[in-house]
Amino acid sequence: MELFRTIAEVREALAADRAQGLTVGFVPTMGALHLGHLSLVERAAAENDRVIASIFVNPTQFNDPNDLKNYPRTMEADSELLGSRTCHYLFAPEVGEIYPEKDTRQFQFGKLESVMEGAFRPGHFQGVAQVVSKLFDIVRPDRAYFGYKDFQQYSIICNMVDQLKLPVAIVPCPIVREVDGLAMSSRNRLLTPEHRAVAPKIYALLKEAVSAARNGEDPATVRAGLIAKMEAIPLLRLEYFDIVDERTLEAVVSWDAPGRKVGCIALYAGSVRLIDNIVFDL
Repeated sequence: MELFRTIAEVREALAADRAQGLTVGFVPTMGALHLGHLSLVERAAAENDRVIASIFVNPTQFNDPNDLKNYPRTMEADSELLGSRTCHYLFAPEVGEIYPEKDTRQFQFGKLESVMEGAFRPGHFQGVAQVVSKLFDIVRPDRAYFGYKDFQQYSIICNMVDQLKLPVAIVPCPIVREVDGLAMSSRNRLLTPEHRAVAPKIYALLKEAVSAARNGEDPATVRAGLIAKMEAIPLLRLEYFDIVDERTLEAVVSWDAPGRKVGCIALYAGSVRLIDNIVFDL
């Protein structure tokens, strides 16, 4: 695996690959890698001739300075993990390489960025769109891979690609979970032992919500039931739980409406913010 720090290095290497007719799969990350990230790399390797991953903790998508400061940075361990898989290139730039000057672009996402994560993290998805569009311009991949745990982010990126008419296929990949059901996340390593012990209840309650829906409860009742159960767990502080249409992110009022329905949750376990989701496959 080759490590690149500059845009020029990335473009030179990939131009040589494309001259040979090779396809490029891209896995953008913020580091602190886990098996969920590696599953994206493995999927990219199965579907492309070359795989490039990036590690860049993007400052423009953090609306909380403390969150940016505390975000785990484990470059050496990350490099070893990527090197253990079929990853040909790692792009790990400094902030000044990506933002030689302030990015003032604003994207119009409408409701996609005003609900759920967008409501609680103002400006977050503008930062995501800025950095991902920059990375796409640098790498120019055939396919880019994103975990479905960040479901709303996936929706935003698909919308951005459509707006900019970028020639890249966005490939969603399943959530990878710990044995006890907790969705793998770079933030999990920040959990205290007490909060880590209770965190699997998140997925357990999401599964109970799907069971309630299958037993005939309407979306409003299912939502209210999960919220009540979550608020009864002292070590977890719920931020939101919504059941939305996969495409529009509109609140689901009936299971009979067309389209897939996704239950999305965000909460705090101590000072650590966690998100998860589940598809209501009824």
